[in-house]
Amino acid sequence: MSKLRRSMLFVPGSNAAMLSNSFIYTPDAIMFDLEDSVSIREKDTARMLVFNALQHPLYQEVETVVRVNGLETEMGPLDVKAMVRAGVNVIRLAKTDSADDVHLMEETIAAAEAECGREVGSTKMLAAIESAMGINNAVEIAVASERLIGIALGAEDYVRDIRTQRTPEGTELFFARCSILQAARAAGIMAFDTVYSDANNEEGFLKEAEHIKTLGFDGKSLINPRQIEMVHNVFAPSQKEVDYANAVIEAAAEAEEQGSGVVSLNGKMVDAPIIERARWTLQRAESGIKQ
Repeated sequence: MSKLRRSMLFVPGSNAAMLSNSFIYTPDAIMFDLEDSVSIREKDTARMLVFNALQHPLYQEVETVVRVNGLETEMGPLDVKAMVRAGVNVIRLAKTDSADDVHLMEETIAAAEAECGREVGSTKMLAAIESAMGINNAVEIAVASERLIGIALGAEDYVRDIRTQRTPEGTELFFARCSILQAARAAGIMAFDTVYSDANNEEGFLKEAEHIKTLGFDGKSLINPRQIEMVHNVFAPSQKEVDYANAVIEAAAEAEEQGSGVVSLNGKMVDAPIIERARWTLQRAESGIKQ
């Protein structure tokens, strides 16, 4: 089973207090941000702070992601070199418009790995798609590198690019979400949803989390630690789903013992995709318990 990444907590790279203890919230992944949440005058300081935070022993127990500045900026290449040397698990590309953006980042990471003696290929990548062009190129982005663990939607820049604004219903994001999900699944990687920016609106957050789970997303970027448990609960299989999955697996095992190629449960045929989904449900349930 692939790694659970239901929750990816954003931590501003310039916030020393949050950097010192974000691991206590136990998200599936922690994403340090060196890009939009950091002012120009704080870029160098933030890079140093995140580099030092990544050396903390307790950050070795959680997957770490760093959103770096674009390679077209002065800060981007410096960010990549420092984060690779620090041992980050995943580099997040902001504003990914094409496969060329992925290829360039891959080359930059590989050079940094070779320079600091880290195994080439060990640093993974996550591409954030934040524009109409990026959505149009989602499939080619998703298949551009074996380093990619997934692609993610960045909604704020996207809605600005298509000349609209975010709404509680999320209608303006439906096409982008479906495009990212389809591209990720076609490439065999994960799909991650955008942040829900109103941290005090728990009802709205839960509604959006349920929506993206129904669509098929693997997880969601978060801006508040309070959202971690909520999104984990949303993505956890219900007891009804677990009971049904167990029944499917038992029926499949019984059919195999009897040498039957036909699996039946409660008078209904059970085919291979249903059995595979049952296994997937039980794996998620077991992993959730172990968290």
